[in-house]
Amino acid sequence: MTVSFREPDRPRLRDLDAERHLRDPRIKQRYVTTMFDLIAPKYDRFTRWFSYGMDRWWKREMLDVVGAVAPPAPVILDIACGTGDLAEGAAAHRRRGVVIGVDPSRRMLEHGRQRIQRAGGVVRFCVADMTLLPAADQSVDLVTVGYGLRNAPDFRVALGEIARVLKRDGRLVSLDFYQPENPVWGELYVWYLSTAGNVYGWLWHREPAAYGYIARSVRHFVTVSAFNRILEETGFAVERVRRKLLGGIGIHVARRK
Repeated sequence: MTVSFREPDRPRLRDLDAERHLRDPRIKQRYVTTMFDLIAPKYDRFTRWFSYGMDRWWKREMLDVVGAVAPPAPVILDIACGTGDLAEGAAAHRRRGVVIGVDPSRRMLEHGRQRIQRAGGVVRFCVADMTLLPAADQSVDLVTVGYGLRNAPDFRVALGEIARVLKRDGRLVSLDFYQPENPVWGELYVWYLSTAGNVYGWLWHREPAAYGYIARSVRHFVTVSAFNRILEETGFAVERVRRKLLGGIGIHVARRK
């Protein structure tokens, strides 16, 4: 006898108040996971188009760092791994180690598994929130995060959790959107993210909030300089910072002290 289970109904993104969810860490993850479940099938194409192809170069910079600092047989944790593009790239540098992709969105992980199967790579996937990582204390050599910390229920808690699982002198390599420090550029930047994101969201999903969320999340996030200070406060030594788009994008390399 074949038994089938009906997938539980998901809330529609348009029915969730984005601002309220962004302000409240207790419910933020619900909004973020709903959004990523919706956009999962087109997420990779969106990131390429939305960044005019620059996303590839930014992630290549991240993976160059992974190749340079990963020890032999490393344990690499790719947090907010989405469809697994960074995890796939990190697997090329694992040197008989292991890469684990972590994400709260099951639909994103489904696409990640398909990607890895096509590429013949070896990556394990796990459904988890970055504020409660499925790893023991000081068990991970390297953590990568692509556009993830800004989406955490509380990114300071997430940084503390990353510090917990990293070995001493282990590295965190992060890529994310930030508030530009120049207020004029900041307003123009957020306006573009909002306008273009709403257009893409409507055309591809009939949900403007699907990508318009990026602008809202940037307004609730910090500048690159502020993020540097918070890294230092949560157990890291910042080794390298690369600003892109006049501070609208930042790539951080930080060592666990």
